[in-house]
Amino acid sequence: MTTLAGIVLMTLGVGFLLVAAIGLVRLPDALQRMHSATKAGTLGTALVILGAMLLGEVARPSTGLLTILFLLVTLPFGAQLLGRAAYLSGTPLTGIGDDPLGPEMDMEADRPEDVITSSPPAGRTDTGR
Repeated sequence: MTTLAGIVLMTLGVGFLLVAAIGLVRLPDALQRMHSATKAGTLGTALVILGAMLLGEVARPSTGLLTILFLLVTLPFGAQLLGRAAYLSGTPLTGIGDDPLGPEMDMEADRPEDVITSSPPAGRTDTGR
């Protein structure tokens, strides 16, 4: 019975990983790709590890559980940072008509051009370009 459950969990996990891979290729913008990779990828990987644990392919079950815990703790932070980087870089986002964060964030302050066009240090007359 545990063999069948392990095979079912691994098959479901591979299915979720396949959906995540298809989402990475087919989705139109960075935020949707990131969502596909982190959500379906995490669930798929966790199911594959659980299936391997049920089949007895893992030497120590604590290793599998710690791996799943590590994925569940770190991937939401990574996804948030990737989404923030995509937003701040000005990547075009599909499906969002107006920018709900636009008035709240000063997008011009984060641009590298502001650093280049700032005044030169005291004693220098050129701009360093």
